Amino acid sequence: MEISLRSYQKEVVQVALSGENSIIWLPTGGGKTRAAVYVAKRHLETHPKAKVAVLVNKVHLVDQHYQNEFRPHLGHTVNIVAISGDSQEKDFFGRVVRDSDLVICTAQILENAMINTEEDKHVELTDFTLLIIDECHHTHKDAVYNKIMARYVKGKMEGARNLPQILGLTASPGTGGAKTQEGAVNHVLQICANLDSVIVSTKNYVPELRMVVPRPIKKYDIVDTRLFDPFGEHLKEMMRMIHGYMASGITFRKMGTQEYENDVVELEKKGVREENRLLAQCALHLRKYNDALLINDTVRMVDALRLLQDFYRTKSENRMDATDIFLSGLFEENQVELRLLTLDTQNENPKLAQLQRTLVEQFQDRNSRGILFSKTREGTRCLYDWVCANPALQSVDIRAAILTGAGNGANHMTQSGQKETIYRFRVGDLNLLISTSVAEEGLDIPECNVVVRYGLLTNEIAQQQASGRARAMDSVYSVVAWAGGREMRREKTNEYLEELTERAVAEVQRMEPENELQRAAVIERYVACKRRDEKRKRYDPSQVQFICRGCFTPVAHGDDMRVVNNSQHVNVNPDFKNYYQVGGQVHLGRTFEDWEPGRVISCASCGLEWGFEVKLRKVVVLPCLKIKGFSMKTPQANHTAKQWKEVEFAVEDFVLSLIFSVLLHFEH
Repeated sequence: MEISLRSYQKEVVQVALSGENSIIWLPTGGGKTRAAVYVAKRHLETHPKAKVAVLVNKVHLVDQHYQNEFRPHLGHTVNIVAISGDSQEKDFFGRVVRDSDLVICTAQILENAMINTEEDKHVELTDFTLLIIDECHHTHKDAVYNKIMARYVKGKMEGARNLPQILGLTASPGTGGAKTQEGAVNHVLQICANLDSVIVSTKNYVPELRMVVPRPIKKYDIVDTRLFDPFGEHLKEMMRMIHGYMASGITFRKMGTQEYENDVVELEKKGVREENRLLAQCALHLRKYNDALLINDTVRMVDALRLLQDFYRTKSENRMDATDIFLSGLFEENQVELRLLTLDTQNENPKLAQLQRTLVEQFQDRNSRGILFSKTREGTRCLYDWVCANPALQSVDIRAAILTGAGNGANHMTQSGQKETIYRFRVGDLNLLISTSVAEEGLDIPECNVVVRYGLLTNEIAQQQASGRARAMDSVYSVVAWAGGREMRREKTNEYLEELTERAVAEVQRMEPENELQRAAVIERYVACKRRDEKRKRYDPSQVQFICRGCFTPVAHGDDMRVVNNSQHVNVNPDFKNYYQVGGQVHLGRTFEDWEPGRVISCASCGLEWGFEVKLRKVVVLPCLKIKGFSMKTPQANHTAKQWKEVEFAVEDFVLSLIFSVLLHFEH
C-alpha cells in the first residue's frame, strides 16, 4: 500500500530521512505513527542489511501498531514480527530478530534480550539499523526506554560504530515538573540528550495541522462546594475515634485528601519499623476510610460504603488482638447508620448531577461518541455502575464500558478484553468509554466529539493527550470540578505548562546540540549503579530476617531467597510452607516459557497476602513473594521496601540444579 503523507508530516520526517537522529513532535491524532512507517519504509529500501525495531511502552500497542499501521503499509514487502509478553517469539528473540526485517515489541522485551546471554535470546543494539521509540517522552530516569538509550549513549561516548539511527515519537515532551522557562528548556534538552536526537515539529504547515487536529471547545462545568455531607462527616467522626484509640498525639492533615493518605502511609511504616501493631493496623484502616472519602467526593455514597464493606469482609476472618476487635467493631456498629445515610438522595454528590447534565447535553446527537476519564480503576467501576443505573443517561442511549490498564489484579483488564472493548467502541456497539489514563496515550481510539475529565489531578502531558482524544469537528472537552477546587487549579496550571512546553521546544530548536548532558548522565548512572551495588552488599543475607507485615511473625531469612529470571523472588526453604496458607488459583490470562502461576499464598497467622505459587519448568512449585508483604529486620533496624531492588542484601540466582533438591522437600 502506498504511504501518503500530509505536508506537515513530510516536513517533520526530513531530518530522519537524512539519516540523523530526531524526535517527531506532533499532537495526538497528528499521524506520528504513519510518519514513522514512512521513515521505516525508506530506511529499509535504502540501507543494506537494514533492520528496524519499533519499541512501545505498553503491551496493547504492539498489536495495534502491527495491525493498523506497519502490516497494511509494509507487510507485502517486509518480514514483520510483532512480539509481546503473550508471544512465543519472545522466547527466541535473538533468532527472530536475525530472521526479520522489522520487529515491533515492548521496550522491556528488548531490554531483557540485551541482558540475556543465551544465543537464541540475546541481541545487541548494533543488530539494528533504526530504532523507533513510541511515546519517547518516557525516556528519563529509570524508565526502560532510558536504560536502553543509556547503553546507546555510553557506546557513543566510547566510540562504538554501527549504532542504530534513533527516531522518537511524542505528543508532548512536557516540562518535567518545571514551572519556569529555564527549567522546561533543561527538561526538553535532557530528553533530547537521552535520545541523542534533535526535536522537530512543523513550522511551515501549522494551519494544515490545525485543520487535521482541531482543538476541542473547552468548557468548565463547575459545581458549587458541597455544603452538607452527613455521610462524609460520619466517616470522619469514625476516623477521629481511631485517632483517639491510637493515643499517639500525631497530627494529621485534612481528611479526604492525598496529603492525609501520605500521612497514614508513613504512620504504617513507622508502626512496622517499631513493631507496633496498633499503629500499623490503625494506619491501614484509616487509609481505607480515606479512600472511602475520596470515592464519596467523586461518585455515590453507596460506592464508598461498598468499598468499606468489601474491606471489612476480608478482615473479619482474621482478628488477632484487641486492635482488630476495636477496628472491626467500630465499622460493624456504624454500618447500619452509614447505610441509612446513603438512602437520602438529597445528600448525594452534586458533581454527579453536573456530570449527568454534561453527558445528557452532549449525547443529544445519537451519533455522539465520548470518553469519561477517571483517576482510578475503582472510580471507573463506580461510574460505570452509576451510568448503567441512571435513567436520564439511558434515555439518551448511552452504551458504556470500562477501559482500564491490562494486568493481573482483580480490577485489571486482560489484553484481549481491552481489544474487544475498543473494537466495540469503534463499530458503534458502545458510545462511551469510562477510562483511566490508559486511553490518554497511544491507543488507537476513533475520533470522539466529547471528552470529560472527572475528578482528575494529572500533569500537562496527560491533559494534552486526553484533550487530543476529542478531535471530531466541534468536539467538546469538559472539566467537571468543584468551584475553586484542586482539579480546577491543576487544569489551569496545565494550560500554562502546555504553553511553556511549546516555548521551551522552540528555544531548544534554536540551540546547537551539545554532549555535556550526555556525559553527565553517563557519570550519574555509573555513580547510581555503584551506590545500588554497595546497598545490596550492606548485609549478609543470613542477617536479614523477614517479618510478616501484618502480624510481625518472623517467617524467613534473606538466604532463603532466590531470584528466577531476574524478576521472580522465591523462597527455597522447605520449612517456609509452615508459615503460609494457600487460596484460589491465580489466572494471568497469558502463558510463560518456563513457569506458570499456582495458588495465592497468605500468612497463616493473620491472612495477609504474600504472593502466589509458581511452578518452574513444570517440575517444582515454590512460593513467589511480594516484598510489600514483609518488613526486613537487620542488625540495625526494621526496613520496608516497595520493590525487591530496594533490599539491602544480595539475592542469589535460582539455578536449575537446585530444582531436584528443592523438589524432594516441597513435593512431600
